[in-house]
Amino acid sequence: MMNRQQTLQQALRAALDPMHLEVLDESHMHNVPEGAQSHFKVTVVSERFAGQPLIARHRQVNAALRDEFEAGLHALAIHAMTPAEWFKRGGKAPASPPCLGGSKAQP
Repeated sequence: MMNRQQTLQQALRAALDPMHLEVLDESHMHNVPEGAQSHFKVTVVSERFAGQPLIARHRQVNAALRDEFEAGLHALAIHAMTPAEWFKRGGKAPASPPCLGGSKAQP
């Protein structure tokens, strides 16, 4: 059985044929039960984003993961880029900010 991270990766690969894909479970940065698998950061680089505004890219990612949202996925940080944008950034996505709602790691 796949965990949620693997399920997200599989769905995004099928929907977007990415050149590069990173799916990071950031649940540990939030005030959620251990093992919640509810908060993820997705960096997806695909030619399918060429000529599309950011909102259209995010909609494609959200549509690909609709079943996971219905199954309890709570939050998704999306970095959706074309290969040219990815290389311009040096092959890196921005770091996620700390959770404003606090986390278990914070006193």
